[in-house]
Amino acid sequence: MKETYDVLVVGGGPGGALAAKAAAESGLSVLLVEKRPAIGAPVRCAEGIGKEALAEFIAADPKWISADIERAVLVGPDGTKFTIGGEAAGGKVGYVLDRKIFDRELIWRAAEAGAEIQVHARASAPIIIEGKLAGAVIHQHGKTYEVRAKVVIAADGVESKFAKWAGIDTTVPLWELETCAQYIVNDIDFDNKANVFHVSNEACPWGYIWIFPKGPRCANIGIGIAGTKSGEGHRAKDYLDKYLAKEFPNGKVTELIVGGVSVCKPLECTVADNLIVVGDAARLSDPITGGGIYNAMYTGNLAGNIAATAIKNGDSSKKALMIYDKTWRDGPVGTTLARNYAVKESFIKMDDKKLNSIVHSMSDMQIDDLSVRKLVLAIFKANPWLALELPHLLKAL
Repeated sequence: MKETYDVLVVGGGPGGALAAKAAAESGLSVLLVEKRPAIGAPVRCAEGIGKEALAEFIAADPKWISADIERAVLVGPDGTKFTIGGEAAGGKVGYVLDRKIFDRELIWRAAEAGAEIQVHARASAPIIIEGKLAGAVIHQHGKTYEVRAKVVIAADGVESKFAKWAGIDTTVPLWELETCAQYIVNDIDFDNKANVFHVSNEACPWGYIWIFPKGPRCANIGIGIAGTKSGEGHRAKDYLDKYLAKEFPNGKVTELIVGGVSVCKPLECTVADNLIVVGDAARLSDPITGGGIYNAMYTGNLAGNIAATAIKNGDSSKKALMIYDKTWRDGPVGTTLARNYAVKESFIKMDDKKLNSIVHSMSDMQIDDLSVRKLVLAIFKANPWLALELPHLLKAL
């Protein structure tokens, strides 16, 4: 580990890996630090991504694809199902990844591009010189290093501390933080070509339960509920255990992960002097699903390229880096996040009676595009009463 680099990337997930790769490919010296001892572990998500989204950055490889998905299934509180599949699903459904292998592949590609990778290396504090970020204090294997960098890219996930230390308010309101639990469950019978989403305010308040295939007779089965709905005896794991006991009583649990996912609006600004914030650290996970792999990869790649341009121009001030914030915010990522936040706010608190009514109304729907916008417009068409109850949502669409 050297004393000085052009770019320091904090976090070794997909966002950090793409940022490091892009910056290194531009000829910059890059250090990526990951606080955990291994890239890709522990897995902190359901591992799903759309095929078209993935193809934007990397060709699919069977070695890190656990399942090729053909359908999406929405299950209402009373068990009524609505399925979108076949040609209607197109490239939007996608894959369930093996993140332990996938994340390492992305890091290897960053290393091949010239980035230096250090694991079990924790950024514990920013280095501030004359009021501006100038690097970070790194702890690794009992030693402390002061690493200077012209630009720091914070890609340290939903738990991000670095951006906060650098002066950006990254607080997530408790009611907009999904508390999650997920099992890997083996030896179960289920549709291994479908991603399944269960909605019910009784079974998963202000959230949903998911089943994402990991292979024959094996799946990620998890739940996310609002932080304000969690408490002694009714935490995410309690709801998940109840669901498993009912739906898969003979399933064999081989792994448990817990964590949080932000379903709030993005940070008001994702740059500061010499700092760019990407992915979940910038609160760019989808407000409806909590998914964030694509958004992390997109903003990570963008951040690496913007950092390279700024450094070559000799100006990495907040003003110079604002092109990063404007680009993602005014583009498809920002547009989708704003719309999906409005959808989430409109539907998440509905009682089970209304949710059942909506899912029942979808049985005869013909949707030619698996997108939130098309799906919600179809729901409004089948449920005219929603236009009176949620007029603001129609405008957001």
